[in-house]
Amino acid sequence: MAKSHLCEVIAIATGKKTESKTDLTKIYQCLGKQDLLNGLSRTYQPLDEDGEKFPSENKLVQVRVDDVLASVSDIMTKLFDIVVTQDVGNTVAKGDVVVDEFTILKDVPVTSLLFLEKQLTDLHTVFSTLPTLSPEITWTFDDNRGCYVSQPVQTAKTKKVPFRFVKAEATDKHPAQVDVMMEDRVVGNWTKVDFSGALSAKEKGSLIDRVRKLRDAVVKAREKANQIEVDNVSVGKEVFSYLLAPLEN
Repeated sequence: MAKSHLCEVIAIATGKKTESKTDLTKIYQCLGKQDLLNGLSRTYQPLDEDGEKFPSENKLVQVRVDDVLASVSDIMTKLFDIVVTQDVGNTVAKGDVVVDEFTILKDVPVTSLLFLEKQLTDLHTVFSTLPTLSPEITWTFDDNRGCYVSQPVQTAKTKKVPFRFVKAEATDKHPAQVDVMMEDRVVGNWTKVDFSGALSAKEKGSLIDRVRKLRDAVVKAREKANQIEVDNVSVGKEVFSYLLAPLEN
Protein backbone atom coordinates (compact mmCIF):
# COMPACT_ATOMS: atom_id res chain seq x y z
CA MET A 1 0.00 0.00 0.00
CA ALA A 2 1.31 3.44 -0.92
CA LYS A 3 2.38 5.71 1.91
CA SER A 4 2.59 9.46 2.44
CA HIS A 5 3.93 11.71 5.15
CA LEU A 6 1.11 12.89 7.39
CA CYS A 7 2.15 16.56 6.98
CA GLU A 8 1.73 16.20 3.20
CA VAL A 9 -1.70 14.62 3.67
CA ILE A 10 -2.76 17.49 5.95
CA ALA A 11 -1.64 20.09 3.42
CA ILE A 12 -3.48 18.33 0.59
CA ALA A 13 -6.63 17.80 2.67
CA THR A 14 -6.95 21.51 3.43
CA GLY A 15 -6.89 22.44 -0.25
CA LYS A 16 -9.03 19.47 -1.27
CA LYS A 17 -11.86 20.51 1.08
CA THR A 18 -11.99 23.98 -0.47
CA GLU A 19 -11.69 22.65 -4.00
CA SER A 20 -14.44 20.05 -3.48
CA LYS A 21 -16.82 22.63 -2.03
CA THR A 22 -16.28 24.90 -5.04
CA ASP A 23 -16.78 22.08 -7.56
CA LEU A 24 -19.90 20.76 -5.86
CA THR A 25 -21.39 24.25 -5.75
CA LYS A 26 -20.92 24.54 -9.52
CA ILE A 27 -22.60 21.15 -10.05
CA TYR A 28 -25.49 22.11 -7.79
CA GLN A 29 -25.98 25.35 -9.71
CA CYS A 30 -25.82 23.47 -13.02
CA LEU A 31 -28.51 21.00 -11.93
CA GLY A 32 -30.74 23.93 -11.08
CA LYS A 33 -30.84 24.89 -14.78
CA GLN A 34 -33.49 22.44 -15.92
CA ASP A 35 -33.20 23.54 -19.56
CA LEU A 36 -29.69 22.05 -19.77
CA LEU A 37 -31.08 18.57 -19.06
CA ASN A 38 -33.72 18.76 -21.78
CA GLY A 39 -33.33 18.09 -25.51
CA LEU A 40 -35.65 17.53 -28.44
CA SER A 41 -35.91 16.64 -32.08
CA ARG A 42 -38.89 17.94 -34.05
CA THR A 43 -39.63 17.55 -37.74
CA TYR A 44 -42.58 18.71 -39.82
CA GLN A 45 -44.32 16.72 -42.51
CA PRO A 46 -47.13 18.48 -44.44
CA LEU A 47 -50.15 16.42 -45.30
CA ASP A 48 -50.09 17.76 -48.84
CA GLU A 49 -46.92 17.42 -50.89
CA ASP A 50 -47.32 21.06 -51.92
CA GLY A 51 -47.92 22.13 -48.37
CA GLU A 52 -45.67 24.61 -46.56
CA LYS A 53 -42.36 23.26 -45.34
CA PHE A 54 -40.83 24.02 -41.93
CA PRO A 55 -37.25 23.32 -40.88
CA SER A 56 -36.66 20.64 -38.32
CA GLU A 57 -35.64 21.59 -34.79
CA ASN A 58 -32.94 19.89 -32.76
CA LYS A 59 -31.63 20.56 -29.26
CA LEU A 60 -29.06 18.36 -27.64
CA VAL A 61 -29.08 17.39 -23.99
CA GLN A 62 -26.20 19.36 -22.47
CA VAL A 63 -26.22 17.87 -18.97
CA ARG A 64 -26.78 14.21 -18.12
CA VAL A 65 -27.41 13.17 -14.52
CA ASP A 66 -25.25 10.08 -15.03
CA ASP A 67 -22.33 12.30 -16.02
CA VAL A 68 -22.99 14.60 -13.07
CA LEU A 69 -23.02 11.66 -10.67
CA ALA A 70 -19.77 10.41 -12.14
CA SER A 71 -18.22 13.85 -11.51
CA VAL A 72 -19.57 13.89 -7.96
CA SER A 73 -18.16 10.41 -7.41
CA ASP A 74 -14.73 11.51 -8.64
CA ILE A 75 -14.69 14.69 -6.54
CA MET A 76 -15.95 13.08 -3.36
CA THR A 77 -13.85 9.91 -3.68
CA LYS A 78 -10.67 12.00 -3.66
CA LEU A 79 -11.96 14.05 -0.72
CA PHE A 80 -13.05 10.99 1.29
CA ASP A 81 -9.75 9.23 0.72
CA ILE A 82 -7.53 12.15 1.75
CA VAL A 83 -9.60 13.11 4.82
CA VAL A 84 -9.90 9.55 6.11
CA THR A 85 -6.18 9.05 5.48
CA GLN A 86 -5.55 12.15 7.59
CA ASP A 87 -7.89 10.99 10.36
CA VAL A 88 -6.37 7.51 10.47
CA GLY A 89 -2.91 9.07 10.50
CA ASN A 90 -3.94 11.29 13.40
CA THR A 91 -4.82 8.20 15.44
CA VAL A 92 -1.25 6.85 15.19
CA ALA A 93 0.76 10.08 15.07
CA LYS A 94 2.14 10.90 18.52
CA GLY A 95 4.89 13.10 19.90
CA ASP A 96 6.86 13.75 23.08
CA VAL A 97 6.86 17.24 24.55
CA VAL A 98 10.43 17.95 25.69
CA VAL A 99 11.62 21.14 27.43
CA ASP A 100 15.32 21.61 28.23
CA GLU A 101 15.93 17.87 27.61
CA PHE A 102 13.22 16.96 30.14
CA THR A 103 10.17 15.08 28.84
CA ILE A 104 7.06 16.85 30.11
CA LEU A 105 4.55 14.72 28.18
CA LYS A 106 5.06 11.45 26.33
CA ASP A 107 3.21 9.91 23.37
CA VAL A 108 0.67 12.70 23.01
CA PRO A 109 -1.69 12.27 19.99
CA VAL A 110 -1.21 14.91 17.31
CA THR A 111 -4.79 16.15 17.71
CA SER A 112 -4.14 16.71 21.42
CA LEU A 113 -0.93 18.55 20.56
CA LEU A 114 -2.94 20.90 18.35
CA PHE A 115 -5.32 21.51 21.25
CA LEU A 116 -2.47 22.14 23.69
CA GLU A 117 -0.79 24.54 21.27
CA LYS A 118 -3.90 26.72 21.10
CA GLN A 119 -4.47 26.63 24.86
CA LEU A 120 -0.86 27.55 25.59
CA THR A 121 -1.13 30.47 23.18
CA ASP A 122 -4.16 31.68 25.14
CA LEU A 123 -2.28 31.18 28.42
CA HIS A 124 0.61 33.25 27.07
CA THR A 125 -1.86 36.09 26.55
CA VAL A 126 -3.20 35.69 30.09
CA PHE A 127 0.28 35.60 31.66
CA SER A 128 1.32 38.68 29.69
CA THR A 129 -1.44 40.72 31.33
CA LEU A 130 -0.76 39.65 34.95
CA PRO A 131 -0.25 42.67 37.26
CA THR A 132 3.19 43.26 38.78
CA LEU A 133 4.42 44.97 41.93
CA SER A 134 5.15 48.68 41.87
CA PRO A 135 8.89 49.14 41.28
CA GLU A 136 8.83 52.25 43.49
CA ILE A 137 8.28 50.18 46.65
CA THR A 138 10.54 47.66 48.38
CA TRP A 139 8.56 44.44 48.79
CA THR A 140 8.98 41.31 50.91
CA PHE A 141 6.82 38.22 50.64
CA ASP A 142 4.97 37.45 53.87
CA ASP A 143 4.23 33.72 54.18
CA ASN A 144 1.68 34.31 56.93
CA ARG A 145 -0.33 36.76 54.85
CA GLY A 146 0.30 34.98 51.57
CA CYS A 147 1.12 38.21 49.80
CA TYR A 148 3.80 40.86 49.43
CA VAL A 149 4.33 43.45 52.17
CA SER A 150 6.10 46.81 51.92
CA GLN A 151 8.48 48.35 54.42
CA PRO A 152 6.67 50.60 56.96
CA VAL A 153 6.57 54.24 55.88
CA GLN A 154 5.95 56.93 58.48
CA THR A 155 4.28 60.23 57.68
CA ALA A 156 3.38 63.08 60.01
CA LYS A 157 -0.19 63.95 60.90
CA THR A 158 -0.69 67.71 61.15
CA LYS A 159 -3.48 69.87 62.48
CA LYS A 160 -4.37 73.53 61.97
CA VAL A 161 -3.78 75.32 65.29
CA PRO A 162 -4.55 79.05 65.93
CA PHE A 163 -1.89 81.35 67.33
CA ARG A 164 -1.70 85.09 68.14
CA PHE A 165 0.45 87.23 65.88
CA VAL A 166 1.36 90.68 67.17
CA LYS A 167 1.53 93.08 64.27
CA ALA A 168 2.28 96.11 66.47
CA GLU A 169 3.35 96.36 70.08
CA ALA A 170 1.24 98.35 72.49
CA THR A 171 2.20 101.97 73.22
CA ASP A 172 1.09 104.50 75.80
CA LYS A 173 -1.34 105.76 73.23
CA HIS A 174 -2.46 102.56 71.36
CA PRO A 175 -3.16 99.00 72.35
CA ALA A 176 -1.21 96.20 70.66
CA GLN A 177 -2.45 95.10 67.25
CA VAL A 178 -2.92 91.30 67.31
CA ASP A 179 -4.18 88.90 64.59
CA VAL A 180 -5.21 85.30 65.05
CA MET A 181 -3.53 83.06 62.46
CA MET A 182 -3.43 79.30 61.78
CA GLU A 183 -0.36 77.10 61.60
CA ASP A 184 0.22 73.40 60.80
CA ARG A 185 1.36 71.58 63.90
CA VAL A 186 2.47 67.94 64.02
CA VAL A 187 0.10 66.07 66.28
CA GLY A 188 1.04 62.47 65.47
CA ASN A 189 2.52 60.03 62.97
CA TRP A 190 0.92 57.64 60.47
CA THR A 191 2.68 54.31 59.85
CA LYS A 192 1.63 52.82 56.52
CA VAL A 193 2.29 49.26 55.27
CA ASP A 194 1.14 48.29 51.73
CA PHE A 195 0.02 44.79 50.79
CA SER A 196 -0.15 43.36 47.26
CA GLY A 197 -1.32 40.16 45.63
CA ALA A 198 0.52 40.98 42.40
CA LEU A 199 3.65 39.23 41.10
CA SER A 200 7.16 40.51 40.97
CA ALA A 201 8.42 41.38 37.51
CA LYS A 202 10.83 38.43 37.77
CA GLU A 203 8.02 35.99 38.63
CA LYS A 204 5.92 37.23 35.73
CA GLY A 205 8.88 36.95 33.36
CA SER A 206 9.50 33.38 34.49
CA LEU A 207 5.87 32.41 33.88
CA ILE A 208 5.90 33.91 30.39
CA ASP A 209 9.20 32.19 29.62
CA ARG A 210 7.88 28.80 30.76
CA VAL A 211 4.64 28.98 28.76
CA ARG A 212 6.60 30.11 25.69
CA LYS A 213 9.07 27.22 26.04
CA LEU A 214 6.28 24.71 26.55
CA ARG A 215 4.32 26.00 23.56
CA ASP A 216 7.43 25.81 21.36
CA ALA A 217 8.03 22.26 22.58
CA VAL A 218 4.44 21.29 21.71
CA VAL A 219 4.86 22.76 18.21
CA LYS A 220 8.08 20.78 17.69
CA ALA A 221 6.39 17.60 18.93
CA ARG A 222 3.47 18.14 16.56
CA GLU A 223 5.74 18.83 13.59
CA LYS A 224 7.77 15.72 14.35
CA ALA A 225 4.62 13.61 14.76
CA ASN A 226 3.37 14.83 11.39
CA GLN A 227 6.50 13.49 9.71
CA ILE A 228 5.43 9.88 10.19
CA GLU A 229 4.44 7.85 7.14
CA VAL A 230 0.82 6.76 6.95
CA ASP A 231 -0.94 4.34 4.61
CA ASN A 232 -3.05 6.01 1.94
CA VAL A 233 -6.57 4.92 2.76
CA SER A 234 -9.19 4.24 0.07
CA VAL A 235 -12.82 4.50 1.13
CA GLY A 236 -14.41 6.63 -1.59
CA LYS A 237 -14.55 3.85 -4.15
CA GLU A 238 -16.44 1.55 -1.79
CA VAL A 239 -18.85 4.33 -0.79
CA PHE A 240 -19.80 5.19 -4.38
CA SER A 241 -19.84 1.57 -5.50
CA TYR A 242 -22.75 1.23 -3.12
CA LEU A 243 -24.39 4.60 -3.83
CA LEU A 244 -24.16 4.37 -7.62
CA ALA A 245 -24.94 0.70 -8.05
CA PRO A 246 -27.46 0.07 -10.89
CA LEU A 247 -30.77 1.65 -9.95
CA GLU A 248 -34.17 0.09 -10.42
CA ASN A 249 -36.19 1.68 -13.22
